[in-house]
Amino acid sequence: MKDFALHILDLAQNSLRAGARFIEIHLVEEVENDLLRVTVEDDGKGIPAGELEKVLDPFYTTRTSRRVGLGLPLFEAAARRSGGGLEVTSTPGRGTRLEATFQLHHWDRPPLGDMAGTLLTLIAANPEVDFLYRQRLNGKEFTFDTREVKAVLEEVPINHPEVLGYLRRELRENLQEE
Repeated sequence: MKDFALHILDLAQNSLRAGARFIEIHLVEEVENDLLRVTVEDDGKGIPAGELEKVLDPFYTTRTSRRVGLGLPLFEAAARRSGGGLEVTSTPGRGTRLEATFQLHHWDRPPLGDMAGTLLTLIAANPEVDFLYRQRLNGKEFTFDTREVKAVLEEVPINHPEVLGYLRRELRENLQEE
């Protein structure tokens, strides 16, 4: 995967397959430490301890549709390639947290990509799930919470075409791309 947006889409899909109803995604730049921290946390079913040690093995997957699971191993490889790493913690019945660090100015660090497109895809396809996205980059901070949007919309579904059009404009205006 060539950018963070694609990695995050894959990680969020894992959360959705685990039954998550709330997914938090954070991209935080720590200039003083030359780090970019990427966190994805969910309230899904979690990963049993015996499986947790296998999640970074590309030949291990809980899916029955194919015999490999490359998303997490590729994300970990991207982090290691750019001077960072990946930590996965999980509690069965409570959810999973992935935290990756990337050396901010490393030449192998992936670009952000189309985060607005990723968020819109997740929202449109999963209107029953809530997403909290926080991005702190280049001294600017942006937070987007579907719970707040849904409270304003009341009975109008968040994946209504007019709502998605509005969200597309807002997200594209507020999210940085590299």
